[in-house]
Amino acid sequence: MILFPAIDLKDGHCVRLKLGDMAQATVFNEDPAAQAQAFAAQGFEWLHLVDLNGAFAGRPVNADAVESILAATAMPVQLGGGIRELATVEMWLEKGIRRVILGTAAVRDPDFVRNACRLFPGRVAVAVDARDGMIAAAGWVEATDVSAPELAKRFEDAGVAALIYTDIERDGMLQGLNLEATLQLAQATEIPVIASGGLASLDDIRRLIEPECAILEGAVCGRALYDGRLDGREALRLIAEANAR
Repeated sequence: MILFPAIDLKDGHCVRLKLGDMAQATVFNEDPAAQAQAFAAQGFEWLHLVDLNGAFAGRPVNADAVESILAATAMPVQLGGGIRELATVEMWLEKGIRRVILGTAAVRDPDFVRNACRLFPGRVAVAVDARDGMIAAAGWVEATDVSAPELAKRFEDAGVAALIYTDIERDGMLQGLNLEATLQLAQATEIPVIASGGLASLDDIRRLIEPECAILEGAVCGRALYDGRLDGREALRLIAEANAR
């Protein structure tokens, strides 16, 4: 079980949104590199980055902030937002991103995802961003008629490193993870699944380390870390104890 602290980038700052709404952005740190170092100091082993501006623009926008994070920490980083061309995938991987996250591209151009997985094995994840069980794209503003399991099935044999399942209605709302839907997806695919959206407290961590959730690769946590509702060190301690059993 890996706990991924999230840094969402908007206009070069570290922010958190509510329900993916750019108009509901709270700036938690104006120095994303310093935030990454703070997470490393707490003991986190991975970092989850999202270029929010890039998700809407369809191209990288917060590249300077991402590069500052890569220079400031040795933690492996997974990055999503605006990655819709093979040249962009290659660029980020060459700069040191451990794996890229493809979201809108996975909906619009499945062959692109398959090609990226073939060219960069083990370094491509897919974002499964769902509202009421149906995938949303382009910064979550574009509804589709594709369900989460249907999206996962498209890439079952493609070599996708992980699926990051986000319940959009819970994202940033501190209402707890939608583990029911996340586990349903994990049981329906051979691809490792990461839970995201709504992680609120140590109660969520305790739920994640129960045997039923061992099928999951991990979970992304954001706002709860920033506003102090979740003690990162204590969460990591509980996970480490569970992993050692």
